[in-house]
Amino acid sequence: MSSETAFISALRNLASSTAARGLMDDAAVLNVGGADLVLTMDTVVESVHFLPDDPAQDVAWKLVAVNASDLSAKGALPLGCLYSHALGEDAWDTAFLEGLGEACRHFALPLLGGDTVRMPAGAPRSFSLTALGQGPEGTEPPARTMARVGDIVWVSGSIGDSGLGLDILLGTQTATGPEAQWLTARYRRPMPLTPLGPALAPYVHAMMDVSDGLLVDLSRLANASHVGARIDLGAIPLSPAYAAIAGTTCEVRMNAACAGDDYVLLFTAPPENTADIEAITKATGGSVRALGAIQAEAGLRLTCEGTDIPLPAHLGYEH
Repeated sequence: MSSETAFISALRNLASSTAARGLMDDAAVLNVGGADLVLTMDTVVESVHFLPDDPAQDVAWKLVAVNASDLSAKGALPLGCLYSHALGEDAWDTAFLEGLGEACRHFALPLLGGDTVRMPAGAPRSFSLTALGQGPEGTEPPARTMARVGDIVWVSGSIGDSGLGLDILLGTQTATGPEAQWLTARYRRPMPLTPLGPALAPYVHAMMDVSDGLLVDLSRLANASHVGARIDLGAIPLSPAYAAIAGTTCEVRMNAACAGDDYVLLFTAPPENTADIEAITKATGGSVRALGAIQAEAGLRLTCEGTDIPLPAHLGYEH
């Protein structure tokens, strides 16, 4: 049972509560006194989710940001968080707390408590955070399982920035200047537009954030909803910094679609809600792009420049 997918499948035998949503989603939804409490947890591990020489403040920021992104994708308003800290060097831990406080303030996710542990000497750093949010009023928190045939597939923000930023930090992509600095900052400090999810919730069917890559996450959403999807790689939004360094070819767009750590929203909605979605996004200072549509036939299909193209061997990141 080495793959993440197989392990989660085995866990479904234990997650019998309806609040667990069959472990098909990024968050649990627990009804308390008639209101929906949304709960999510993410862990960041050194050399897996962040580089050993990443600044401690940035590691803390990422820990909060990825959880805030999950809440937003369920249309939830942040209530607070609990986190587990692996104690290390005093100076590093102090800097981490500075970043943690900055991120909690930015994402309106106050710290409520948690735990501390001492790791064995030489062990990689590891931090976990559980975020709690208040579900949207008058509608069920959108899930991966709610996509419907005929829905438009939307994405917010730009795709691939964090992945290219990581390549620059690792030296597999040569780039310097302000564009390179902007991209590496996207890897170290994700900037999900968290007010957008709650604002969009009444107008969408399925919604999640892009964490492991656009293609793999869209495939998971479609599979969970028992539908298929067709999207145009040419419609994938690329940032000016990404385009300046990598270009905009179909191959480049495929690479962007398979990269992770974007923390933008991926959602489906009926065509009649298009005007509302565009107006809400503009009001929150974001951007959205229609990529394609949900189809009845299972599977993921890609086009670029009017031509059908095969799926890559790997759609995105999997542990």
